[in-house]
Amino acid sequence: MTRLGEIRRILLWVLLLNVFVAAAKWVYGVTTQSLAMQADGLHSFFDGLSNVVGLLGLWLASPLPDANHPYGHKKFETLAAGAIGGFLVITCAYLLWKAYRSWTMDLHPQVTNISFMIMFITMGINILVTKWERNKGKELKSDILKADSYHTASDVLTSLSVLAGLFAIQAGYPFIDPLVAIVIAGVIAWTAIIVLRDVLSSLTDRIRLDPQDIRTAVMTIPGIQNCHEIRTRGLSNHVFVDLSIHVDPTWSVEQAHTLATRIESFLMDHFDPIEDVVVHIEPEGHSAMESTESVPITPNTQGGK
Repeated sequence: MTRLGEIRRILLWVLLLNVFVAAAKWVYGVTTQSLAMQADGLHSFFDGLSNVVGLLGLWLASPLPDANHPYGHKKFETLAAGAIGGFLVITCAYLLWKAYRSWTMDLHPQVTNISFMIMFITMGINILVTKWERNKGKELKSDILKADSYHTASDVLTSLSVLAGLFAIQAGYPFIDPLVAIVIAGVIAWTAIIVLRDVLSSLTDRIRLDPQDIRTAVMTIPGIQNCHEIRTRGLSNHVFVDLSIHVDPTWSVEQAHTLATRIESFLMDHFDPIEDVVVHIEPEGHSAMESTESVPITPNTQGGK
């Protein structure tokens, strides 16, 4: 199965589990007038909606590079992760509004043994899903799986808050219920910050690999006298690199091209996320100003891995 196919399969399973968890908490929360359970169910519902957005993002990211998108369509996956962050922000605002309404309407939630049973079962499901999805996100280097795992992890924390609120309500403190909803809103807001920060790193071309690590690797190749102006950008699993190297000024164009091709293959084997490398060849001894005007010799890097 391809990487995108594996990610798609994981998201489908997570979607089914999120729908089950959300329905259980939401329905019983409405039945018992528990705002905390409703809030947690709503959070789980947005987990499921995030999965749908993620599947759409993967579908848009799957086409191969074309004339209009020579670098591919991978950033659609990042845009989908950004949409997840947006949904988290909306959920946070909604819960704060519901908490305010609960105080003004003076609701009195009910707590039963079924309330506790539903919360413990759904929390166990979310713990397993979080660990599985996060491990797969790291293994497959998927922005969207990692973003969604944060979302699911926040659901575990909110479930703990709901359980604490249920105990408090049972002890005779019903005003705790909207307070728990506010705590859940805070957790969701923090999760949104984490997700959107990762998205901005991709969309703003933040550095992806340590230039010193790349230079150390490149300098092990015979014939290279210097390596500098190393730049990386792209997604965590789809990195583009360009760099400049100095070689013997007596070398022919063919020798320089052969070395550039070798560097490309070496870096793509040495750093798994690298998908494309552009090497600028400069004769040793050129001044800095001359170097900026040098003509790059670029090997064929369209194939990728």
